[in-house]
Amino acid sequence: MTDPETRVVTSLSNATVKAVRALHMRKVREETGQFIAEGLKIVTEAVELGHAPRILMYGRDAADHPLLQAAAEATRQAGGEVIEVNRDILEKVSRRENPQAVVGVFAQAFTDLTAIDPRSNSCWVALQAVRDPGNLGTIIRTADAAGCGGVILVGDTCDPFSVEAVRATMGSFFAVKIARATVEEFIAWRGSWPGSVVGTLLTATTDHRSAAYVSPTLILMGNEQQGLPPELAAVCDVNVKIPMRGRADSLNLSVATGIMIYAVTG
Repeated sequence: MTDPETRVVTSLSNATVKAVRALHMRKVREETGQFIAEGLKIVTEAVELGHAPRILMYGRDAADHPLLQAAAEATRQAGGEVIEVNRDILEKVSRRENPQAVVGVFAQAFTDLTAIDPRSNSCWVALQAVRDPGNLGTIIRTADAAGCGGVILVGDTCDPFSVEAVRATMGSFFAVKIARATVEEFIAWRGSWPGSVVGTLLTATTDHRSAAYVSPTLILMGNEQQGLPPELAAVCDVNVKIPMRGRADSLNLSVATGIMIYAVTG
């Protein structure tokens, strides 16, 4: 049964539906400061971590789910809007033929670089100019799974608030601190890092398993094509390599970062 406080929308031309669909575009996300998160699991994670949706859309099939009801109540209490929609709208909003039954619109938020306390965690991750949102989302998920302190985006990266990136986190998006910085800001900030800063390079001679990591350790990874640029490799205390034993000469960025995270955290 639809809650009397819930608005029912069935038209694809509805202004709110159009506004939510537009959040697939980076320009609109940046202009509005909002982004889409799909699925009851991700929305529930957000609510449990204190991030209530500004807009909560759901299909009739999910209406009676206790977690959906809790998310709807949290949305209303935060001044957001709860909307029941049909499958056609869910497909358009998610751009998927088999859409999730729940879609949330949230406010974007970055952790300020200067607010990071390196000693609050033994392992942190920095990513330079990562291009693939799937890689970024997977790395955020891995950082969460390993209990890392957060992920720092350095330089011109893909948008962490894209639907693809958020989808790839599988709910970890709201559990991990995400900061951003220019290359120059990062280098200046790195100067006060109290532990090891470790980079990965194909030309490095130190095996990632034999390096001496001093806690807190900051893992610095380059982008998918070029790897770490010289100016960032130069600010690392040690550069390491992950051995390649087969014909492939490199690893996917998210896989390589995962290997480094667990090498550091044990």
